[in-house]
Amino acid sequence: MDKLIYIVWIALLITLIPLEGKGQNIFPEILSVKEQSKVIDEILEDRLDNLLPKLMRREGVDMWVLISREYNEDPIMKTILPSTWLAARRRTIMVFYDNGETLDKIAIARYSVGKLLKGEWNVDVYPDQWEALMTIIKDKNPKSIALNYSDNYGLADGLVKTEYNSFMNYLPESMHDRVTSAERLAVAWLETRSDIELEMYPMICRMGHLILREGLSERVIHPGITTTDDVVWWLRQRVKDLGLDTWFHPSVSVQRADMGNNEFLRSFSKRPDQDIIRHGDLVHVDFGITYLRLNTDQQQHYYILKPGEEDAPEGLKRAFANGNRVQDILVSNFRMGKTGNEILKASLDQAKAEGLNASIYTHPIGFHGHAAGPTIGMWDKQGGVKGPGDYPLFENTAYSIELFAATEVPEWGGKLVRIMLEEDGVYSDDQFYFLDGRQKELFVIPQSREKMGK
Repeated sequence: MDKLIYIVWIALLITLIPLEGKGQNIFPEILSVKEQSKVIDEILEDRLDNLLPKLMRREGVDMWVLISREYNEDPIMKTILPSTWLAARRRTIMVFYDNGETLDKIAIARYSVGKLLKGEWNVDVYPDQWEALMTIIKDKNPKSIALNYSDNYGLADGLVKTEYNSFMNYLPESMHDRVTSAERLAVAWLETRSDIELEMYPMICRMGHLILREGLSERVIHPGITTTDDVVWWLRQRVKDLGLDTWFHPSVSVQRADMGNNEFLRSFSKRPDQDIIRHGDLVHVDFGITYLRLNTDQQQHYYILKPGEEDAPEGLKRAFANGNRVQDILVSNFRMGKTGNEILKASLDQAKAEGLNASIYTHPIGFHGHAAGPTIGMWDKQGGVKGPGDYPLFENTAYSIELFAATEVPEWGGKLVRIMLEEDGVYSDDQFYFLDGRQKELFVIPQSREKMGK
């Protein structure tokens, strides 16, 4: 099936299948494993043919070599393996060589890597795999040989020591000075979304939002009975039942009027497994799914109405609005070429000038949940992050806009409430947009109306 037809078909599915028990919400149909395989391979072929050559030229790399052994794969190689390869085979070596006009895609392996990389190891001529690789390198005579080692990014540091040592031992000494880190190219490959991926990503984020709206509802939560851990496991099970995956264990935590101001930290490390959800609680959820090799990461808030209440207290709604304002400030500072640390400082300075008590810890997202690219703060590093925070912003890159705003709530005796938000979006054409909108108002349970706006 043609790639464009696939994308149009997938997009149309969003209007076909009703979410059980919520006719007004539409849940996209999950493609069969076979259909997913076709889509994944078409996207990969497009990325290798059209995106990778541009990135190699941008970063000044004419040869990129990836080396992995079975079940100890380089994280980047795993994003290049075809859908039917669930692991490398024995030792798999991939070589990408840009001759200035076309990109040679070579597998130094006993067989081709799917239909994407042609196998060029003639065992009868070169019984030693390393010698076969060196023959290719000598024949191409590249100006640079980029390998996946990196000080700043674990995802770009996938070449293990034994393979590096073997490579250097076989490589002619006259070429040793051509070996360089592939860090910039590796990060570019991971962070840059293709046109096809940008078409699909909103649907995947929509899936995450709809699962949350189902799980954080009166269907699942019965105040006084349901625990936060019950909701966590409901989300895990729902994801599995739908045929999706999740890249981290969800978290569900509560803030309430009789808690101390530092109780929010439990959502990071010390929350109890059996915290019973009660009327008047502010429930926070952190959740992400994986579909078609792309990930989501979403945090939202839900208020459990007390008997007789029709809406959340005004103080909580103002606190939530402050969280939205910090989101606005952050994404307004996204500019091509600005580093993560520069974006962080500008955003925190602006928030402070507006009287907002904010913390920003935003990260790239894509093939991985905590992906490679410019780090824009960490929750415990608000002064900047050396290394990943110094990496610049490029277009067609995706981010989880993750942060909190702390606000005193009069109805809770002046308690400091932290609104911890996270939504996924893309920087493209010198502007930022949320992939499936964002939570603009505090949701309430029981649900009274849809409050997801774009």
